[in-house]
This record gives sequence, structure tokens and C-alpha cells, in this order.
Amino acid sequence: MTRSALLVTHTGRRQSTQHARTVAQDLLAAGFEVRVITEEVADLDLPPEVTPVEGRGVAEGVEIVLAMGGDGTFLRAAELARPVKAPLLGINLGKVGFLAEAEIDHLDQAVKDVVDGAYKVDERLTLDVRAEYGGRVIAESWALNEVSVEKGQRAQMLELLVDVDGRPLARYGCDGVVCATPTGSTAYAFSGGGPVVWPEVEALLLVPISAHALFSKPLVTAPTSTFALTVDPYTSFAVLCCDGRRTWDLPPGAKVTVERGQLPVRLVRLQPRPFTDVLVAKFALPVEGWRGNRR
Repeated sequence: MTRSALLVTHTGRRQSTQHARTVAQDLLAAGFEVRVITEEVADLDLPPEVTPVEGRGVAEGVEIVLAMGGDGTFLRAAELARPVKAPLLGINLGKVGFLAEAEIDHLDQAVKDVVDGAYKVDERLTLDVRAEYGGRVIAESWALNEVSVEKGQRAQMLELLVDVDGRPLARYGCDGVVCATPTGSTAYAFSGGGPVVWPEVEALLLVPISAHALFSKPLVTAPTSTFALTVDPYTSFAVLCCDGRRTWDLPPGAKVTVERGQLPVRLVRLQPRPFTDVLVAKFALPVEGWRGNRR
């Protein structure tokens, strides 16, 4: 039986295209069918043996999806991998690359581990989101990192009523509210002052952004919780955004419901390491203190 892999790459960087070509050649040599999204083929200068694919089912039946780039490329690949439950391996060619499992310095070993099947797969909690207005659904989507409802006009504050589990929590005059997963706790929610949550923890996060309120602390709730964010009928319009990739305008009076996603994202782990080590490496934390060790 032929083994298959889908290669998703940041085509705008020359370095990325070079590494993608190397990975494709190595996987082909190992007997893999290597699929590449049709619109990316021309920019990658790949071996002729690769299989161009297009449409929503490009990852159907693959053993693994490889995302080569930064977190944006990873999130794009997650959109393809999640519906078919394909494991997703991130190879960081960007800057921080918090979602990636492997760094570019270990590219050869990462490909070897894939060929050898020397990896395990973890499941990451996701979010399902639905927006309604006037008794009809105007948007439905999902997110791995976060769902945000933000003000649509720079000069005006957004008024949002936030409910948790069917009970009103607070009405915020704010720039927006972020609903995040533990995976997304180090992304937008972190920038908004939210806590870092270990990915093994099953929880949901709610983080008000620049709220003009006495109580505007970030909250961590049960994974079974449901958030409802209602745009005040007398405020300006808002914008719904999922993972920074999919956006919809929300008219005043629209209601956004966020809850745990029915489908997780399956992430490949090559050399499992404590999340503490990941934090230290990605954020360059001063584990020796700001002054260093003095004797």
C-alpha cells in the first residue's frame, strides 16, 4: 500500500521552497506519494513525480500533512488536515513558530522519523463558532487558536454582552473579546494579557481586550462551557475572526456562540518534550536570571 503525504508550504520565501523541494525528494525516494496543492506547484520547482491536488479533500487518505513555514502556514494546513483527521506536522521556517514541532536545523531527522513512523499523535482541543442575526445563521466556522469578536470601527468602542453557560457575566466596552483554546493561549490571548495554559489542560479561555470596565480579567473555564457574545444593538458593527484567517462582519444585535469543537486537530509529536522547555526556547526566557550566574 502506497504511503501518502500532503506538503503545504509558504511559497513566498525562497528558503521555504528550497526546503520543500528537499523534503519532497526525500519522501519520494522513500516510496511516498507526495501531494502538493496545485496553485503552489509552480512556485516550488518540485520533482515531476509530485501529485498536484486541489479542492477540499486534498488531504483525504494521507498518512501525514507537513506544514513548512510559520504559524500562518500551519493554520492553513490545519484547515485541510482537520476534516479528514489527518496528523499534522509543523516544520518551522518562520520566526517563533509556536505551533511547529520541528525546527529547520532538524529537518533531515524529522523527515526520517516520518518515514520510519517514529512519531506519536496528540489531539488538540478546538472551538466551534456560530454567529446569528435576526433568527438566521450568518457564519459558522471553527478555530484551533482563537475566536475573536472585535470592533469594526477604529474610532468607536465596541459594546459586548458576554454570557457563560447561559448566564450573563459582564457587559464590556472594549476593543474586543478573545475566546481561546490552550493551544491558542500563547497567541492572541497571550498578547491580550491572558494566561499561558499548558496544552494538556482541557479548558477554554475568555480574554477581554482593552476593556473599559472594573472587572476585565481573563477567565479560564471548563472545556464544556459555552460562551455567548452579543453585539449591543446600539453599538457599531463588529468583526468575527477565526484564527486570524476567516472573518465576517457582525451587525449590531448579532450573537456569537463559542464552544468546544467536535473535531480536534491531530498534531504529530516527534521527540516529546515538556511544554516548559518549549516556552523557554520560544520566548527565550531568562532561566539564569537577568544578571546571569555570579560566583
